Amino acid sequence: MQHAAAPSWLMATTWVLPVLLAITFHEAAHGYAAWRLGDDTAKRQGRVSFNPLRHIDPVGTLLLPALLILLRFPFLFGWAKPVPVAFGRLRRPRRDAVLVAAAGPGANLALAYVSALLLHLVPLLPGAAADWLESSLLIAILINLVLAVFNLLPLPPLDGARVIMSLLPRGLARAYESLDRYGLMIVLGVFFALPYLLERMGIHVNLFYWLIIAPVDWLTGILSALSGSKIILPL
Repeated sequence: MQHAAAPSWLMATTWVLPVLLAITFHEAAHGYAAWRLGDDTAKRQGRVSFNPLRHIDPVGTLLLPALLILLRFPFLFGWAKPVPVAFGRLRRPRRDAVLVAAAGPGANLALAYVSALLLHLVPLLPGAAADWLESSLLIAILINLVLAVFNLLPLPPLDGARVIMSLLPRGLARAYESLDRYGLMIVLGVFFALPYLLERMGIHVNLFYWLIIAPVDWLTGILSALSGSKIILPL
């Protein structure tokens, strides 16, 4: 995500609320889906909640993204506290695990669509307020689309990996699930180490573009058509 040249304090005001809403709805959606499908673990731990404090990881949600924004890093990276799900307690574990995994990205797509609809309010506001609202909504669309696409990648421990596990034969699914413990290393390897190694070998492949930005661009076009809003993301 490219950042426009703007004061750090202004950037913070337009990023903080969209980030908190995106991660809160994402995690709460996982917990709600699991609860409705038979596992109340998240519900009992207070994670089926729209209170962002219940989902925030101090390092992954606050410190790291704030540091990347202040340093004007080309894209954001972070994480929230995973919602606990006892998949064996779901009524139909293999099918319901897919629904629970898809609920988080689904919530982000819904938020992106609502944000796109709210862009119609921008012309009704005076100059400075209109600029702030438009910037905040475009950032909300960007963050939610990136979160949805990123989490659907088939990399442990992301939601896409849980979908793949539910489709694989049980033996392969267990082997794939065992990679969860290395999840952060896998993600960092794919987005940081692998591009660096390929670059050193003279192979120029922008993995971040093909895995994240290209799908986000495609989804942006669909959102624009469905909402009737002109969407130009701050990429």
